[in-house]
Amino acid sequence: MNQTFSLLFFIVNSKVRPDGAVPIYFRITIDGKRSEIASKRYVIPNRWNAVGQKVNGNTEDVKSINSFLKTLEKKAYQAYKEMMDDDERITSETLKNKLTGTGTTEKRLLEIVQYHNDCMEKLIGKDFSKPTLTKYNTTKSHLQDFIKWKFKISDININRLNFEFLSDFEFYLKTKKNIGHNTTAKYISNTRKIINECLDKGWLKVDPFRGFKIKVLETTPIFLTEQELEKIETKEFSIKRLSLVRDMFVFSCYTGLAFIDVFNLTRDQISIGIDGRKWVITNRQKNDNPSHIPLLPPAMSIIEKYADDPKALSKGRLLPILSNQKMNAYLKEISDLCGINKGLTFHCARHTFATTLTLNNDVPIESVSKMLGHKKIQTTQHYAKVLDKKVSNDMVALFSKYSITKPSENEKAIG
Repeated sequence: MNQTFSLLFFIVNSKVRPDGAVPIYFRITIDGKRSEIASKRYVIPNRWNAVGQKVNGNTEDVKSINSFLKTLEKKAYQAYKEMMDDDERITSETLKNKLTGTGTTEKRLLEIVQYHNDCMEKLIGKDFSKPTLTKYNTTKSHLQDFIKWKFKISDININRLNFEFLSDFEFYLKTKKNIGHNTTAKYISNTRKIINECLDKGWLKVDPFRGFKIKVLETTPIFLTEQELEKIETKEFSIKRLSLVRDMFVFSCYTGLAFIDVFNLTRDQISIGIDGRKWVITNRQKNDNPSHIPLLPPAMSIIEKYADDPKALSKGRLLPILSNQKMNAYLKEISDLCGINKGLTFHCARHTFATTLTLNNDVPIESVSKMLGHKKIQTTQHYAKVLDKKVSNDMVALFSKYSITKPSENEKAIG
């Protein structure tokens, strides 16, 4: 940034007080444009030293005024440096506003994101969940690292956001952070939400996302086959924690509940359903959608096994599930011991319920969608796409129709 910058103290002789003193003003000049600040200090005109930018004399009052003027000058240089470091738009007026704390404050991206996250935190349990807040805090962390990496500054004016910023942010996440495409898209989507709020509030006049697109790629969910699930169910573990993790995972396989919903499950959420059997009656934490699931015998067996578990009882939970991080770490051990090479995570259990346990056994997709607590049936249809067995079963009648041997022309003639 190449610009002219100067500071000057001067007196205004036209504003004389009854005691003959006149006010001292502080002038900021940047690129030829001036802004002035009243120092609220006064001096007798013949005692003002315009060259030395000070009041002549050695009295305590004079020393106090000169010290104040020096401090004000230092603050101006420091404020200018801070604005340079943060790559702010610097004019005589914006520097004056920074010194006096008046005028329109330029909006900074990370400050806005932090404010957004602070508000979200206060709405945990009402409008948002803790995992959602965690994702937005992670988004802020990535934005902060990116801004330091690209611009060498601590924050950035939101008016500098544009297509290039977003494109470079995407590149940074994928290359420097080694984050996958869909997760990158999620962080950018979180940023978009906050930018949309800035547009709604009138802080931004131009949408930085105009023309910028990043599509979520369709992925194939990882799930267990019946044989693989049976391997895990019947495996004998000498380590107690692995048996516990296996049981929690199998429970999710037979209920389709996500980790956070198993974690929060209480005895009160086990009720008698319309068929007289026990059901899980809960709402998904992710979207607050109802999720009503009949408890299959394997799931009931696990509930009964841990009915008197002291850890679960002390925390008011149905099951003594560990943290998601620990569950996933131990599931890797379990998959290795069982010879299953599928990158097993706890969420694979939900996929297994949707595919192997239900859709593959001809449970109607509408019922599966309701049990999973999906908002749209299209989400559930994503699972149906990966089931070759289901496709094969659905095509049996068609194969039969076209497998009937038709008589040849010779046979027709003979007949």
